[in-house]
Amino acid sequence: MRKLLMFSVFGMIFLVSCSKNEEPKTNSDVMLKEPTKQEEVTAKTPEEEGKILIENASCLTCHKENEKLIGPSYQDVAAKYTDADIDQLADKIINGGSGVWGDVMMSPHPGMDKENAKKMVKYILSLKK
Repeated sequence: MRKLLMFSVFGMIFLVSCSKNEEPKTNSDVMLKEPTKQEEVTAKTPEEEGKILIENASCLTCHKENEKLIGPSYQDVAAKYTDADIDQLADKIINGGSGVWGDVMMSPHPGMDKENAKKMVKYILSLKK
């Protein structure tokens, strides 16, 4: 009986010490980290800037460059769209959407600047094979 009591007490201590009482992050909290000065200096083209923006945003949670994750790969997106679709795709990054690649909805990024979204799209379209 004493062992059971000790096990229960240590189990409760372990659970309490491992739990965190922080607010869950929203899309806007993890959406976009500003590039550092070094990144701004080394990025010369909109495509390079777009790649940096993607790497610092929440995009890689659902997308990969060359394979499907939750959403389509960037290469699949590049194969489907052209430069004529840059505005439409930038709006989709900002507003979210669903139905084009299946039933899973893409989360909106309402705090995203449209020019930055366009740079991201230009980088994705540059991956066209």
